[in-house]
This record gives sequence, structure tokens and C-alpha cells, in this order.
Amino acid sequence: MVSSGPTPVAGAHAPAAALHHRITAAGALIALGIVYGDIGTSPLYTVRGVFVGRPVTEDVVLGTVSAIIWTLTLLTTVKYVLIAMRADNHGEGGILSLYALLRRLRLPWLYVPAIVGAAALLADSIITPPISVSSAIEGLRVLKPDLDTVPIVLVIIVALFGFQQFGTAIIGKLFGPVMVAFFSMLAALGLPYVLREPGILRALNPYYALHMLTQLPGAFWLLGSIFLCSTGAEALYADMGHVGRRNIYVSWTFVKICLVINYLGQGAWLLQHLGAPLGERNLFFDMIPRWGLLPAIGLCTLATIIASQALISGSYTLVTEALRLNFWPKVKVSYPTELRGQAFVPSLTWLLGAGCVGVVLYFRESSRMEAAFGLAVTVTMLSTTLLLAYYLRLRRVAAGWIGLLLLVYGVVEGSFLVANLRKFPQGGWLSVLLGALLLLVMVSWIQGRRLRQDLYKYLPLAEWLPRLQKLSADETVPRLATNLVYFTDSEDPSLVENAIIHSIFRKSPKRASLYYLLHVVTTDEPYTRAYHAEVLLPNDLVRITFRLGFRVDHAINYMFRQVVTDLVRNHEIDISSPYASLRNEGEVGDFQFVIINRTLPYAQALSGWQRLVAWVSGALRWLAASPQESFGLDNSSLTVENIPLLTPERPELHLRRE
Repeated sequence: MVSSGPTPVAGAHAPAAALHHRITAAGALIALGIVYGDIGTSPLYTVRGVFVGRPVTEDVVLGTVSAIIWTLTLLTTVKYVLIAMRADNHGEGGILSLYALLRRLRLPWLYVPAIVGAAALLADSIITPPISVSSAIEGLRVLKPDLDTVPIVLVIIVALFGFQQFGTAIIGKLFGPVMVAFFSMLAALGLPYVLREPGILRALNPYYALHMLTQLPGAFWLLGSIFLCSTGAEALYADMGHVGRRNIYVSWTFVKICLVINYLGQGAWLLQHLGAPLGERNLFFDMIPRWGLLPAIGLCTLATIIASQALISGSYTLVTEALRLNFWPKVKVSYPTELRGQAFVPSLTWLLGAGCVGVVLYFRESSRMEAAFGLAVTVTMLSTTLLLAYYLRLRRVAAGWIGLLLLVYGVVEGSFLVANLRKFPQGGWLSVLLGALLLLVMVSWIQGRRLRQDLYKYLPLAEWLPRLQKLSADETVPRLATNLVYFTDSEDPSLVENAIIHSIFRKSPKRASLYYLLHVVTTDEPYTRAYHAEVLLPNDLVRITFRLGFRVDHAINYMFRQVVTDLVRNHEIDISSPYASLRNEGEVGDFQFVIINRTLPYAQALSGWQRLVAWVSGALRWLAASPQESFGLDNSSLTVENIPLLTPERPELHLRRE
């Protein structure tokens, strides 16, 4: 029997396809509040970073603004908005959603660019909130030059992460209007300077960017700062499932116009201030009339908080996808609100929060944080480009177009990567270190899981069915539970793990009226909720396979109850209490879950590399949530058993009795 109707799951809502094909004013407003925070706040620090230590000259001003405009066009508009968003997985975007879509190619190494890009994106999430919030708060120094902004920044960041456990349902409705006001302010600030200095419009010509990069000594390294204008492009793709592709198309038009006008305005301001480097000055706030400075700083601060919230929520989504794809330890995930995609990962909150606080305390100034910003994102973008090439191959696009994609974005993003590598000694090492540590977690978990799977032993289930039937009817064995439930990793219904057989028959005989084998399959589609149930032994054994999308909460206890209800309704099983006094009152039997913890007490039998993998993945298991938390099981009906995964054969010992 197969049932594919919707299963009530916490955090699961209407399919993304409903939003994916609809354009609404509300959807566009939500997109402004969710998608563009990171890329929208980049004018606060991008142009300033170019001229902190470089004289302001006309060639560099025109070249910088031109390079920014065409970076936004090539990377954000063309690659992400026009190409990547068509590589949606049932309306969902992001590098792991794209990887899930490509798993049907069955290329075993394709997970490598996926986890590299995911780790780099998580590393970026640790650096974005500090630089964004700091760059806004530092605007107060225009009014009070000696102000120490670090305590203010720390209070905002700590409060932001402390609020995560409650979700963003309460304040989320304000995000859209605030970002509309912020982008409108960007355009309003830039337009007067453009009108006063129309010569800046020459920057719309890509010639000035190419001229600067090829003719001016050392100009190539300015790409490390120029790249910061596009750091939110990956978030645009990742958040597609929340608002829909078409709403992003509409809202991006408004956002890009506002960004381009502001960057042109900053360039016009610079043309009026040719000469010495900017030093500690922030031209963004110098453009604002003194009477409007405090309101502008307040609006910028709100925008940077929203940008940080978008990165944090995106990180939760990324980790949730990673653990469903078995790329991340089974950490606890909760859903504090009914908003679609509003997951909360406590362990990640502590990791990101501590990292952000550490970045603020170490660098203290947003200008110093720029050295650590951008390097990780270029790695993510290159990984996405590679996966997009395979997506086009999956769609049978001509090899010439695929080659053109790889050539253009390999050169563009490769150039940004090289330029960002120059910032490695000044702070770029931090993003590399953070990305490497996060990648180590993923690789260790993946390899440890593969090692354990290689050591699993499977037995033909049919050979044990008669014994199971006898055990169930053997009244000399005390009944452990009326319904006994095991989780199985066996893809083949005809096989069962040796560990389960050992638990039922050998460790201590476990008699039950009805046994269940539960198998969970993570599908490549994000919101699949279906199951297949088969009675393998009438009145004794049932196997249930759940097919759940990689964005569906694995609330197995809740789902299992529905499946059992369906089976009882169809008269396939009987879960009445085996005790006459209770059965006559209509009581059902109890349920007991058994979680098998496969240990490695004989690790010395493994190779050196296998022992290292087992040790690291074992350490990560201590950090992960317990099995009952991962599957949403009731502690009162759960037994955890430790069973050796590896039992090497030992030579017979010839002992002499005295």
C-alpha cells in the first residue's frame, strides 16, 4: 500500500511552486525584506574600501564604479537572476538544492563542490553581520569622531542572536517596508550628486573598468574590494524558495536601479574630491546632509540587522538541508513559528554568534573586516558555477554554451578569487580558516557515515521470519512491548542489519506482538511527504519506508502515528492491547522504539585512516542531537542499545587449566 497524501509536519507548508509562478505586490515586498539585505548594504563599505589607501583619481573613480556596475550585471543579474534561478529544484534554490537536483547524474564526486561552497557560505555568514552592522554604526563618528562603536555593535549582535529562538514572525512583516525605505534612500542620496556631476555617467561604459584593470599599475588588486558589491548574490539564489523566482525578477529591477544610482552618486562625490586617499572617512555618510545623518544611520542600522537576519536564516536553511542530505551531524532543529522555512538550529546559533562576537573584538573596525570579507564568497560562487555547468548538461544544453559559461565566469570569478587572496595576511586567513573548519566537519561526518555503512552486515530477512513468528508467540519470554519499532538503513526490503537481529534474538530476546522496520529515504525533491507500507509477516512484521524531501522536518514519531492509523483503518494490522482487561475497554497496545547505537570497540582492526575518520566522526556524534531528538521520539518509549559494529575474528586461545 502506498500513501502519498500530505503528512502533517512541523514547518512544512505549501509547495514552493505556488509562489514560483506568481507575481504579487506582497511577494515582491517580502522579497525586498528577505533577499536583498546583504547586497543592499554593500554601498556602505564597497567603494570606501578601494580608496582607503589609494589616491582619488578620475581614472580609478570611473574604473571602480564601472567595474561595480558590470560586476552586478554579470554576476548578479546574468548568472544568478537569469541563469541560476532557472536551475530551481521544485522552486527551491541554493547550492545544496542544486546539488540535490544533480544527484540523478550519479557522479560520486559531485558532492565535493557542493560542500565546499556550503562551508564557504557558512563562513561568510560569520563575517557579514559584524561588517554590516559596524559599517552602519560607524556613521555616528561623523557626529562624534572619538566614539567607540564596538560595544554598540556587540549589543546589537548579541541581541540579534538571542532573538533567534523566538523566530522572526513578529518583526518579519517590517522587513519589506524598511528595505523599501532603505533602497529609496540609496537612490535619493546618489541622484543629486549624479545630476551635479553628470560626467560620472561615463562609468556605465565597461571600457573604463577594463582600462583601469589593464592600464593602471596595481589596479587589478582593487577587485578584492570591488567584489564586495556582489556578496549577497548567492543569498538571492538561496532564498528563491521563500518568495518565488518571478517576485525576485520584479524586485531586483527596483533594487539594481537604486544600487546603480547610489554607486554613481558615490563616484560623482569622489570626482568632486580628487586628491588624497579617504583614510578613515566614510564617503557614504559624508554624502548625507548633517540634518539627516541620524535618521539615515538609524535606517542603515535596521537594514544591516535585516541583512544579518537574512544570513542567519539562510544558514539555518543550509544546515537543515545539509543534515537531511547527511552532510552535517544530526543536530537539533526546531520550528519556532509557522513561517515557511523558519527553522532554528540552537548549536549553529551559538557557533555563528560566538564567531561574530570574535570577529568584532578582533578587527574592531569595519575597514579592517573588509580584508576577511569576500574570499569565502568567491569560493561559493565558483562552486555554483561548476554545478550550473552540470545542470546545463542535465538539461541537454549545447556544449558550446556550457563552455562559454565556464570560460566567462571562470575568468571573472577566478580573477576576484586571486585578488581576494592578496588580502589573506590582513584577515582573509580568517574566512579560509572558518571555511576549512566547517568543511572538516562535513567531510568527517560524510566519511564516518560511509565507513559505518561499509562495516554494516546485512542478513536475508526471510531466514529470520519463522523465528520472529515463534518469538512473538512464545509466552515463556516476557513481552517487552506490544509494538516494537526499529530503524533500518537497508535499502533492500529483503535484507536486515545483523545488529537488529542481534538485538531481537541475542542481546536479550525482545518479544512483541507486532514488529516494525522503519526506513527513511531523503528525496531530491524538497518537500516530498510520502510513505510505503508493506506487511511482511501478517500480525507480526511491517516495514514502512518514508520518502521525505530534504527540507522536510523528520518528525518520525508524528508521521509514524499517522501511518499506523492508516493501516489500522484499512484493517492491515491490529494494535489492540494483548491484555484482555484492556482490550475489552478499547485500549491500544504500547509502542517501544529501539535505537541501535553502533559502536567501534575494536577500532584497532581498522587502518590508520579509518581510525582517524572514526575518531573524528565519533567526536561529532557527541556534539549532535540524540537520536530521539533527531527523529522527534518520545523519551518514555525509547530504548538505546550499544552494539559493536565490528567484531573481528580472534584466533582460538589454548589455555591450560590448573
